[in-house]
Amino acid sequence: MRFAHVALNCADPAAAIAYYTAHFGFAVTRRLPIGGGQEIIFLARDDVRLEIFPVVGPAGQPDKDGPIAAGTLRHMAFQVDDVDATIAAMGADAVITLGPINFDAFIPGWRTAWLKDPNGHVVEITQGYRD
Repeated sequence: MRFAHVALNCADPAAAIAYYTAHFGFAVTRRLPIGGGQEIIFLARDDVRLEIFPVVGPAGQPDKDGPIAAGTLRHMAFQVDDVDATIAAMGADAVITLGPINFDAFIPGWRTAWLKDPNGHVVEITQGYRD
C-alpha cells in the first residue's frame, strides 16, 4: 500500500496553489471541472499529492498545531533542511501558529514550527526528525 493524497477544502484555491507551489515545490498536474465554474486542482511533488477543493463560506480557524475536533485534519507536515531558513525564505507567507520548537530532548537536532496557509490549514515544517 502507498499513501495517496491529502484533500484540502479551500475558500481561496488560487492562494493555496500559489502557497504550495512557491514554498513546497508542488506543481499543478490536473484540473477537474466540477460544474458551476468550480474545479478540483491536483498538485504533486514527487510521490506526494494534494487535492485543492473549492468551498463556499468561511475557512476554519485552527490554532497552534491544528484543530483537535474529531473528523478534522490536525495538520500536514513537510520535512525541510532548515526550519529557520524556510521561514525566512517564506517571508510574510510564514504565518507561525506555534514554534519554532526544539525537541532535542527526544531526538537531537529535531526542530519544528507550525504555520497557517492562506486558507487556514496548519502546515508543520520539521527538520531532523527520524524514526
